[in-house]
Amino acid sequence: MTELSSKLESLENILTDMQSVLIAYSGGTDSTFLLKIATTVLGDKAVAVTASSETYTPQELREAKKNAEVIGAKHIVVYTDELNDPNFSSNPPDRCYYCKKELFTKLTGLLARHGLNSIIDGSTCDDERDFRPGMRAVAEFGVRSPLKEAGFTKEDIRKLSKEMNLPTWDKPPLPCLSTRFPYGTQITKEKVLRVGRAEEFLAGFGIRQLRVRDHGSIARIEVLRADMPIFLDEEISNLIVEKFKALGYAYVSLDIQGYRMGSMNEPLKEEG
Repeated sequence: MTELSSKLESLENILTDMQSVLIAYSGGTDSTFLLKIATTVLGDKAVAVTASSETYTPQELREAKKNAEVIGAKHIVVYTDELNDPNFSSNPPDRCYYCKKELFTKLTGLLARHGLNSIIDGSTCDDERDFRPGMRAVAEFGVRSPLKEAGFTKEDIRKLSKEMNLPTWDKPPLPCLSTRFPYGTQITKEKVLRVGRAEEFLAGFGIRQLRVRDHGSIARIEVLRADMPIFLDEEISNLIVEKFKALGYAYVSLDIQGYRMGSMNEPLKEEG
């Protein structure tokens, strides 16, 4: 037995022992893989729940619905209102804790209503190496992370997802739009809508991995270095500037460091 098949067997055993689960399902690579395995093992005793709010794009919700349908899973959508929580909207470094708290409060209510035993999420071993204040809410609500318990990494999940023909096997990570703002900057519905529209526009040029970091009047664009030549095309760059200024940005910049996950956390590391 290979290491990967051993991990898969461990995951299946964990889910079997749990008997029934409510899955915090974002529609990303990890949670889609978890939903696939949970549905295979538990059938209708595995229920997916996706949060809908202004901090996620409508496209993400559409994809989550579509993939859950392809898998054949029962899927529920709940509305979360984290932007109306000043603990979240004031954008402190532990902002994600308040978002997860809002989500898990909603999921706890659904747990008893659907007669399910446990809430689970798609956290992996890789998440332990990143700044994840939301994990405090995971612990407080007793949410389990079967992928982490079975020893799965992101690379493991992508490999198995590809073998299973899951459409999310190579999906780029896409955290909520609130991550586009410097800590301490007030987050509003208008601001996240602007960032979402800006990123949707750039994606139209075939750029898959990107972030538009919002610094008030300045839009700082992060893309992979391989995609940077796109911005050197005069016609394309003019279109981008025109669109971004129409959205309210006074200046449009390309970050020559390129895309990197969690760049808004860099000032925290410098302070530490």
